[in-house]
Amino acid sequence: MKIYDELKSCLKAQNDLLDEKGEIKKWVALERARSFDGELLSLLLGNETIKSEFFKEISGATVFMQNKFCDFLELKSFMPDSFTSFKNQIGLSSKDKFIGKSSEVVLNFPYKDCVLEGGASHDDDKGNEIFFNEILARDEITQLCDPKVLTAFERISRQSQSVSSTQLKGGLVNKFNRNAEINLARNLPQDTITDNLLIKGNNLLALHSLKKEFAGRVKLIYIDPPYNTGNDSFNYND
Repeated sequence: MKIYDELKSCLKAQNDLLDEKGEIKKWVALERARSFDGELLSLLLGNETIKSEFFKEISGATVFMQNKFCDFLELKSFMPDSFTSFKNQIGLSSKDKFIGKSSEVVLNFPYKDCVLEGGASHDDDKGNEIFFNEILARDEITQLCDPKVLTAFERISRQSQSVSSTQLKGGLVNKFNRNAEINLARNLPQDTITDNLLIKGNNLLALHSLKKEFAGRVKLIYIDPPYNTGNDSFNYND
């Protein structure tokens, strides 16, 4: 039996890996392979032919040859029996793959792998901004993003119910409100904070401190980032 047919037979156990014609859903399988999906790897390891083709033993450990598996799926889908991986085509390529056939083409820009430690909070602050690389400065980033004790919470509420004359008043918070009825209407867990909070502090630190409470529960984030127009004395990093 050909390897491709063997692979199709192997993947039958997962309904979402084959289409209605019984063919492999290439992009679904590729995405799972690239993320080392446990269910997919278990299926592949359960077939001796597939295991011998796409896995190898290293010091007693079984290692998945991800690149070989992905190359096989990508090439097989548009070149069933070709003896060349370049077909009758001229174009830009990366790692012997045409860019048009690759899902890994990304736009890289400076500092995308860094976390910025912002230092300035007033016009007269001229502290140096530090960009911590996410790998090289792992300890610094971990310390920076660990939850912090925030002390400048302020609850904002209406002073009047009349829309035309509504004023906002604030007050320091020593206890959060968690209205189960409001959360039910919003389809949120009953213990979600329902206060309107004004938090003064460093954006990065505040957001990481709130992440555990609000992760997956926020429908909209509206940000108005500062931009260095050169018209004032505060030199934001653009």
